[in-house]
Amino acid sequence: MTRVKICGITTPEDGVLAAELGASAIGLVFWPQSPRAVVDLSRAKEIVAALPAFVPAVGVFVNQQDEAQRIASEVGLAAVQFHGDESPDSYANCSVRVIKAVAVRDERAIADAAAVPAAAHVLLDAHDPIKRGGTGRTIDWSVAATIARQRPVILSGGLNADNVVEAIEKVHPYAIDVSSGVELAPGKKDPQKLEALFDILRHWEH
Repeated sequence: MTRVKICGITTPEDGVLAAELGASAIGLVFWPQSPRAVVDLSRAKEIVAALPAFVPAVGVFVNQQDEAQRIASEVGLAAVQFHGDESPDSYANCSVRVIKAVAVRDERAIADAAAVPAAAHVLLDAHDPIKRGGTGRTIDWSVAATIARQRPVILSGGLNADNVVEAIEKVHPYAIDVSSGVELAPGKKDPQKLEALFDILRHWEH
């Protein structure tokens, strides 16, 4: 099945449910201004400890390069996702795998994605200088598809059970990242929406 990261997890229960349903990874947001932020590191550790051994946790940060390294080590993150204006030099020596978000406003995103070092994964998301991620807005899938032909991408931006198959067929991403599309409210996942997402992916791929 298509690799799926469920992002914006704030409780061990939601993390475990996502993993049991088929998530390849879960995402914890450590940017304080996000409505999905996990501000208590002891809670973050609880979430990571509850996950199955084969489901890694990714930490999402916005212009917090130094903090990201410290939290990754303390919490046990397998990767960090930078969602701000970080330059390649600022995360070149990161001790864990790096995912770099690229905002897709228009075709300029093609050059922006090409500028991300090969050692980092590219995540494509909607542009929002305030929310950064979890906007619920889709991106231009034709631009995303152009980038996906050049390097593996993680597709994000407004994905849900209703549009995920169309998105994958048009973009052919390495993985997808879903947050607001499976929520009851910011930071609280909806079990029915999660189940619907994974059910649709399984039926489509079979």
